[in-house]
Amino acid sequence: MKKLAISATIAASVIALSACSSDDSETVVETDSGSVTKDAFYEELKAANGEQVLQQLVLETILEDKYDVSDEEVDNEIETFKEQYGEQWDMVLTQSGYADEEAFRDDLRVQLLQEKAATEDIEVTDEEIQKHYERMQTNLVASHILVEDEDTANEVIDQLNDGEDFAALAEEYSSDTGSAADGGNLGEFGAGEMVPEFEDAAYNLEIDEISEPVQSTHGFHVIKVTDRVEAEDVEPLEDVEDQIKRDIASTKIDQAALQTKIQDLMKDANIDVQIEEFEDLFTFEEPPVEEPAPEGTPEEPTEEESAEEETE
Repeated sequence: MKKLAISATIAASVIALSACSSDDSETVVETDSGSVTKDAFYEELKAANGEQVLQQLVLETILEDKYDVSDEEVDNEIETFKEQYGEQWDMVLTQSGYADEEAFRDDLRVQLLQEKAATEDIEVTDEEIQKHYERMQTNLVASHILVEDEDTANEVIDQLNDGEDFAALAEEYSSDTGSAADGGNLGEFGAGEMVPEFEDAAYNLEIDEISEPVQSTHGFHVIKVTDRVEAEDVEPLEDVEDQIKRDIASTKIDQAALQTKIQDLMKDANIDVQIEEFEDLFTFEEPPVEEPAPEGTPEEPTEEESAEEETE
């Protein structure tokens, strides 16, 4: 959350100052040694963070035009956070750089706009929703050993099959230092709390069964499920179906495709920057177009043809 907080704070400052003209010398700070004008403040902000903030503000403007996020949606998200953090909620806000809940609401609305842009074309089937809901009935207790490559993961599995202790191998091999210190123990978790590859593998394991190497964005996992615990207070499917659909869709986001989509949205918005230093900020390079070879241009010989010529 802190990254958003920093950018939002800068953005708010620039918005407040963006109406300044070169003739506006309103004083914003007075000292015995001199004053700081609004113009000077604006110029410093622009020099330090102008490019980043301008990109953010333009993107937010475009997303707000294309997608809708209601106050109710924001309220529901905040209630979810409050339930998650309980009495620590205010402390979490402060530690994340937010002055108050209202500041967080502004960032949250932008996050929801970005989510809608990222997931609007992603299909989530009824079967996927039902599978996720069924997993919600059971929490797992598991341990893992995280390594960089598949060969090392297989080496660990061979040692486990030879009777070596899982906890000892986790302390020796695992790059997840947090869990390694506890013998690889990840504690209890439920559906949607782990990366998809890890979750799929773990929910398909029997108690005390060791997985094959499981690749995720973090590396290669060797997983051992040590217990299955019946989940408490699982709400009816109809009450959580929309959230499940969002959770599944978020795991399917293709970051490269999303970047292309955002760039296309910006191209279609006909952005005209009227600050000289940033007038080329939203100039997008078109991919090079390969010109067809003129008629009569000899084609490059294939490897087979070249080899035949050499033997003649």
